[in-house]
Amino acid sequence: MKLPEPVMNAGRTAIRGWGMATAAFRPDPDFLLIGAKRGGSTSFYFALLEHPRVIPLFPAARLLPKANHTKGVHYFDSNYARGMRWYRSHLPSRLSRARAGRRAGGPVVAGEGSPYYLHHPLAAGRAAGNVPTARILLVLRDPVERTFSHYRERVRAGMESLSFEEALAAEESRTAGEEAKIIADPAYLSYAHEQQSYVAQSEYARCLERWFAHFPRDRFHILTSEDFYRDPQAACDGAAEFLGLPPAPLPAAGKVWNAAAPGDIPDDVRKRLARHFAPHNRRLEEMLGRRLSDWTAG
Repeated sequence: MKLPEPVMNAGRTAIRGWGMATAAFRPDPDFLLIGAKRGGSTSFYFALLEHPRVIPLFPAARLLPKANHTKGVHYFDSNYARGMRWYRSHLPSRLSRARAGRRAGGPVVAGEGSPYYLHHPLAAGRAAGNVPTARILLVLRDPVERTFSHYRERVRAGMESLSFEEALAAEESRTAGEEAKIIADPAYLSYAHEQQSYVAQSEYARCLERWFAHFPRDRFHILTSEDFYRDPQAACDGAAEFLGLPPAPLPAAGKVWNAAAPGDIPDDVRKRLARHFAPHNRRLEEMLGRRLSDWTAG
């Protein structure tokens, strides 16, 4: 039976208060999954949680109760003003890590996945200043498909009334000056910058350059959603090795989270987007030293 909402809220407040009171005993995250939004990061994060030595954030789903573990804290983008005690309150304690490690037969890791981190202009610098030893995971999707999926998510949420072509045409005016406002006032939150930047969030090379400026490149593990969905086990094995973990069978790794019914992009719009993203994709290929042959060619 579902508990009354006031009871649930009281429980959440008590648990968060306990987390903040014990923040000094909660180590930094081992990894940050920084995006991309609508790129498969949720499916990838929960696939990683299938590994016996990857543990969830605090509190685990069974403690609230709630259906699923928390994926992202959104501290380095939208909640930075809450401070590091608040951030650490979401991380498992040394004691819980030790207990989990004994059960799993080796040291465990924990991290969070907040997909706006990739695009947010201050997130990389904030992360480098606060959790400089974190390893960075990133899942990238064909930018044409990601752009359309982002738009369709906003439509499903009842937050986008324009057609796809109209929303693309409106993006520049909607987001004009928003990044400058965020940089000028770190407390400023921009809905347009986070949720209506359909094309901009798919210009991965530009976004990733900020992160490369703050973290050594050997601290990044970057894969495509196409590779992940083609072979979830292999993708997770690669991420586990990057995190210093042995491979482990992950029977539920192929589960798709936040899936949406397929939709069709008009051919002329697809071609126009492909042309737009072509130079960004070439720059990304140079940065990563690999071909992205699964993506729409421009």
